[in-house]
Amino acid sequence: MINERIEIWKKEEYHYPAAHGFIPVMFSYIHEDEKKHPVMIIAPGGAYREVSPSEAHLPAMEFYGAGYNVFVLEYTINQLDEAALKMQPLHDISRAIRMIRSRAEEFHIRPDRIAVCGFSAGAHNAAMYATNWHTDTISEYFHEDKEKFRPAAAILGYTLSDYIFMRDNTEKRSPMDVAFFKASNTAFLGTGEPSEELLDEVSPARHVTENTPPMYLWATASDELVPVQHSLRMPNALA
Repeated sequence: MINERIEIWKKEEYHYPAAHGFIPVMFSYIHEDEKKHPVMIIAPGGAYREVSPSEAHLPAMEFYGAGYNVFVLEYTINQLDEAALKMQPLHDISRAIRMIRSRAEEFHIRPDRIAVCGFSAGAHNAAMYATNWHTDTISEYFHEDKEKFRPAAAILGYTLSDYIFMRDNTEKRSPMDVAFFKASNTAFLGTGEPSEELLDEVSPARHVTENTPPMYLWATASDELVPVQHSLRMPNALA
């Protein structure tokens, strides 16, 4: 069953003020057999301003071919800078995982083998999830037991991981990266200067604990949009 569209929120439950009728959805790639498959949830990139199609179907089919049941998440984005996203994309990915786990029999999946894979801003969302799944940020928002949100692993492709580090090292970055980072920052955190506390809160490399699942990280040193330093800060924290 390829490309089934699944809304992850009911209309009355979804509260992002600048949605303009959009409700986050998943597109499923489910094997039509009775075997219980591991799960990969894919969060495409797009600077929190779009959900990149090139980071959706193609990796989904690769994981599907490797035996996973796959869900591509179209999480909340901010195209018009009307309302900062803040924790909404994190709540979207949390909701998706909770829904998939609760429908394990229907989706023919192993509920203990749910992993997340993200690219760029989507990788930041996945990293936020991996370092926050056990915290009140998620469990108190959903009023659910923390274990229902546990991920088995995370794959982060050219992730954003440390907003404070990037702010403090602007002079070492390319003009393209600085412009990209500013646009992403505005979509995610809003206009104006974010507080130190907020920047720390959204920097997953600063919140690695014993509850953080195993991770696979990759990036390219020549990336002018998302500096490789992001993908070095996270493994240093994990180590």
